[in-house]
Amino acid sequence: MKKFLKKPMFFCQIFGLIVLAVSLFVYYQNSSFTPNQVKIGVTYMTMNNEFYNALNEEIEKEVLAKGDQLILRDPALDVSKQVQQVKSFVRQGVDIIIINPVDSSNKELIDELRRAKEAGLGIVVVDSQLTDAKFVDTTILSDNYKAGVLCAEHLLSSTDNAKILLLEHASTVSGSERIKGFLETLEGHENYKIVARKEVQGQTEIAMPAVQEVIESGVVFDTIMALNDKAALGALAALEEEGDTGKVAIYGIDGSPDMKNLLATTSEVQATVTQTPYTMGEEAVAASYRILTGKKQDKLVLTPVTLLDQNNINDYDVTGWQ
Repeated sequence: MKKFLKKPMFFCQIFGLIVLAVSLFVYYQNSSFTPNQVKIGVTYMTMNNEFYNALNEEIEKEVLAKGDQLILRDPALDVSKQVQQVKSFVRQGVDIIIINPVDSSNKELIDELRRAKEAGLGIVVVDSQLTDAKFVDTTILSDNYKAGVLCAEHLLSSTDNAKILLLEHASTVSGSERIKGFLETLEGHENYKIVARKEVQGQTEIAMPAVQEVIESGVVFDTIMALNDKAALGALAALEEEGDTGKVAIYGIDGSPDMKNLLATTSEVQATVTQTPYTMGEEAVAASYRILTGKKQDKLVLTPVTLLDQNNINDYDVTGWQ
């Protein structure tokens, strides 16, 4: 009798195991996750910037095409949040971290990335660099210094003198390098003076009131050098409020569709220097997979920059990024 009772129980257990095995098979067949899937975590300083959306679009396209997983996080310009995101990536078992640092010199962020590297993760830095990057596998960015040089050279060729307002993002190496290239190119040209500097974090909504504050203070300027196009557009909005558009030469960096459209259809902005987010994205993904396969990877990859103004804007597509 006992043997008879045990047999149905035995068959039920076997049947249960079969159902479980089939369920797991169906799950993995239909899930976006597979056991051998590469996991890449990516965090940009902010997603409130069309440049990073375009960059991520390319990275996502390339990663998903390989059947792998991309985990996107947005620290919203908060370095402490970005530190936590790096920690989370390690806990989630990602293979590669692609990061655009909120603060290039933040010790906590650098230390956390170093620990991630020591734990076996690949580290790819994009669009800026860390002040301590010895442990980083590769850094991929535009030639930011040259971008600033190109803006200064254009200004020197356009006018004999200038009173310049700088719009900066000092906590990022990329933003600082652009301003450095601009200022060093103007050295020795005494008729080109910096009359005010404002920290705007590369954001339109911060740049607009910052420029309004300078106007209200009575400081006279006829040129604005903005670290990026979003800041340049904020400056333009402030000038529009004052009815001063067309009276101030505005320079930006990014080559964003909005800035290119203004160049093509108005005289409200002077020039922008293009970045190439799609190329940067391609390079970041290629570098990630080279790291995973142990192939040699350059420590620094520079993507090209080009100045656009009213003279050459019609040679470019103004509806998208380069």
